[in-house]
Amino acid sequence: MPTTAKVEASRTQQEVERIAALPGVRRALSWFASHEPDLRRWQMELARIPAPPFAEAARAEWLRARFADLGLEEVRVDSVGNVLGVRRGAQPGAQPGGKFVAITAHIDTVFPAGTPLDIREEGGKLSGPGVSDNASGVTALLALAAALGESSLHSAADVVFIGNVGEEGEGDLRGMRHLFSDPQWKDAIAHTIVLDGSGADTIVTQALGSRRFEVTVRGPGGHSWSDFGAPNPIVILARAIASFSRAKLPAEPRTSASVGVIQGGTSVNTIPESASARVDIRSTSAEEMERLERALRQAVEEAVAEDAASQRRNAKLRASFEIASIGSRPAAELREGARILEVVRAVDAHLGNASRLHRASTDANVPLSLGLEAVSLGAGGAGGGAHTLHEWYDPGGRALALQRILLTALTLAGVRE
Repeated sequence: MPTTAKVEASRTQQEVERIAALPGVRRALSWFASHEPDLRRWQMELARIPAPPFAEAARAEWLRARFADLGLEEVRVDSVGNVLGVRRGAQPGAQPGGKFVAITAHIDTVFPAGTPLDIREEGGKLSGPGVSDNASGVTALLALAAALGESSLHSAADVVFIGNVGEEGEGDLRGMRHLFSDPQWKDAIAHTIVLDGSGADTIVTQALGSRRFEVTVRGPGGHSWSDFGAPNPIVILARAIASFSRAKLPAEPRTSASVGVIQGGTSVNTIPESASARVDIRSTSAEEMERLERALRQAVEEAVAEDAASQRRNAKLRASFEIASIGSRPAAELREGARILEVVRAVDAHLGNASRLHRASTDANVPLSLGLEAVSLGAGGAGGGAHTLHEWYDPGGRALALQRILLTALTLAGVRE
């Protein structure tokens, strides 16, 4: 006797096959390859608009206009800068409780204001900062909306398209946190498909957690000769980092710790008044992140105390420190037997696409941490050099990934003749 899970998987496979054979769906699936020049143009236009952390407004306005041009309804930019547009279903309320299928991609980049955005096409590849992460994901959003519009195809349930802010760095997932703290969306979105970066060979179902800190050591400062002996924040911070770097990291659960930024000092002949470092801790385990946070705090405390003891200074000359949290992403994973994973796997089987489950830190962390169904998928093609000025994107094979995303969304939302 087949198990219940196998019966459900078979039904889902049959549903994907049925939907893929519908004339309107076939038109939508063929739209992607025939409009690749349009997709490249959108991608390059978008990537040329600066979108540093907390300054995504210009790019949001560009996306708002594109959403409106493509016929999405209720297009707006919300209070934190997310861009939303709805494609109403043929059967409002078809999902239990009238719930939406959400397709989202982050519009921000890691690059600070003033970064030259030299976006160009060379030999069929697109090059420049942010051209893959995540201009390819946002382009996929537009491609999906356009293909649905051109095919005159309507899902049974509503689909909301979202260009969200604050995924990168200190943005700390603020766009998604805002959406899923609003009952209008938290209680309305049944399934979330996150589009992030290139490729079509992974299904992110496990949210990699992270904690980020800024460590600052302060002292009275002074001249390198006349005030020699005063506490040197750079030296103290260096000792703390060296100590923290010796903390043991388990192979399982996989865990990492990195110091990404060090700042401090004004000149070579000055004892600095302060020095700071930014630390990134990541793990598949919340307990490991807590352990490493304790190790970081202990390393800083001991380095400051060691300096004070070695110099036998009075309290006025002693160094002080502060450890501030600058980011926290929850660790979570998709529940076993989730409908969204069953559908993606059935779509991959239909398309002959080989994929594997993957863990990463993406916008999907937020809904997954709330126990909601979400996955993160690539927007197709190939990319490299992410987070550098030499980033590149090759759109070859993009159509397959877009077909994968569209079939997944339509199967989740439901389609009838």
